[in-house]
Amino acid sequence: MRRLLLVRHAATPATRTLTFPADEALDARGLTDAAALARALPADPGEVLCSPAGRCRQTVTAAGLATPVVDARLAEGDFGTWAGRTLEEIHADDLAAATAWMTDPDAAPHGGESLTTFSARVGEWLDEQGQLDGRAVAVTHGGVIKAAIVRALGAPVMSFWRVDVAPLSITTLHAHQGRWTVVRTNALTATKRVGAPAAAAQAPGLALGSAGVRPADQGVDR
Repeated sequence: MRRLLLVRHAATPATRTLTFPADEALDARGLTDAAALARALPADPGEVLCSPAGRCRQTVTAAGLATPVVDARLAEGDFGTWAGRTLEEIHADDLAAATAWMTDPDAAPHGGESLTTFSARVGEWLDEQGQLDGRAVAVTHGGVIKAAIVRALGAPVMSFWRVDVAPLSITTLHAHQGRWTVVRTNALTATKRVGAPAAAAQAPGLALGSAGVRPADQGVDR
């Protein structure tokens, strides 16, 4: 049986301001929160896996985890020309593109990955993990965790937008002979600050026109 813990990296300034990330580093607050992650993980979490993103590597180090195996399939989605820009800016500049991004899984108006392509990448990784035994913890991005949950459930790709994943939350998946069970999702770590609601919980509404889509914070910083 494979016992897999999926951990979203600590919050960054981009996470808190609904900005599409450009691999910015954790700030002092994020590093402090990441250090508290150690108390929420098993003493021996097994193999440590990690996205190549700096904020994920920093989270691993701050939490005192072992040197990770870096896997490019754990990287967040490629946001193309939107990297470093806020969702509000995209909404104001090109409402149609912002709406398409959240309503059409094959759309990639930013020139990066579509949701379909991104989900397939994560799904390939999860399918591979499902054939392994033992415990592992993967420090990655909200979008990767959301896509993994959707894959584990065999749900439609667009279910991605209906899953919530907070910074430093822990999602637990178990696999037996390649078949995944979702044990728990979005479990918050021990301290009050860790995993606290990010900027979107307090931000003004960013409804995307007639589509009526309201993005959650984890939909931006995947």
